[in-house]
Amino acid sequence: MKIRTVFRFVKSVIILLLIAFIVFVLFSAITKYRPQDVKLLESNDKPTILSDTATVELLTWNTGYSSLGDDAGGFNIFGRISRTAVERILQNYYQINEYLKTNRHKDFILLQRVDKNSRRSFNINALDSLKQLFSASSIIYGNNFNVRLVPFPPFGHVNSGIVTISNSEPFIAERHSYPGNYPALKSLFYKQRCYTLSRYQVENGRELVIINTHNSKPDYENLLEKQTNHIKKILNEEYNKGNYVIAGGTWNISPPGFEPDFFFNRFETVNVYFPGDNLEDWQWAYDKNVPTKRRLDKPYNPAETLTTLVDYFIVSPNIKVIDVEGVHLDFKYSDHNPVKIKARLLGDKTIKPVEYIER
Repeated sequence: MKIRTVFRFVKSVIILLLIAFIVFVLFSAITKYRPQDVKLLESNDKPTILSDTATVELLTWNTGYSSLGDDAGGFNIFGRISRTAVERILQNYYQINEYLKTNRHKDFILLQRVDKNSRRSFNINALDSLKQLFSASSIIYGNNFNVRLVPFPPFGHVNSGIVTISNSEPFIAERHSYPGNYPALKSLFYKQRCYTLSRYQVENGRELVIINTHNSKPDYENLLEKQTNHIKKILNEEYNKGNYVIAGGTWNISPPGFEPDFFFNRFETVNVYFPGDNLEDWQWAYDKNVPTKRRLDKPYNPAETLTTLVDYFIVSPNIKVIDVEGVHLDFKYSDHNPVKIKARLLGDKTIKPVEYIER
């Protein structure tokens, strides 16, 4: 084969690949999920009315789209976690639902990374399963990851979000987009970070505001800083209205001044802390004895795997936190552990500021 022929062949391949790349980018841009800044998710004419001294129990858990159990770990050539085998995903999915069944009595369950017909979790519709499992409850879904084709890792279509399950009916529930985003090309294939804000009527005319969030990791374009500044502003605005506020979820950042006391696990010392300024009177409810997130560089080994705490609740001063419990599930079915709290509304009272509510 002549050199000129080889050159023409290589040139043709490069041109075809370039055209394919341009077409793929255009397709991704056209089909890109573009959520509103604020989207109404639910409006109810007959909401539940709570007592202004009501005791409420909450649970938050990042379910890892049923794919990041204790066997998950190691990276493919693109530096990303590879897709878990379908048999293990089904096992994780079943056990996550079984655990949630045992917590049906919780007043509020906040879940993150719940997939809805995504290729990475073999098209399991976890959202529909939750609706069947909690058929008598209110279910609020905020989509934060909706990409038609994720190329690296080759996840294909991803549709995922955060879910708030409540035994009470909110009168308003909204999806709020966080400010900031990845650069133009990268934003085509990444999460559109958000939080959901649900309002529940209280008999004294105030509101109980429940916020479910899944924030960015602290690794790009100061997105996490923008998000924490934004959520602090929202928290204070709601509290200054006289409302009771509880915000929970995966913050991807440790509480201010967090000092772990993990018995079974090693602590990830390279850590970033939530900037607690402007929230001096608020309560940070977490269990310092139980990590809530592990590294995914290899399958879970309690003696070696580095862990940290990034899942917790932030509670306004007019609510008393009675108990908090981190539930160590050994990261068996997700790379996160659940956290539970019990709290009581204080009517027109407030409590003295504390930094940490210890179990």
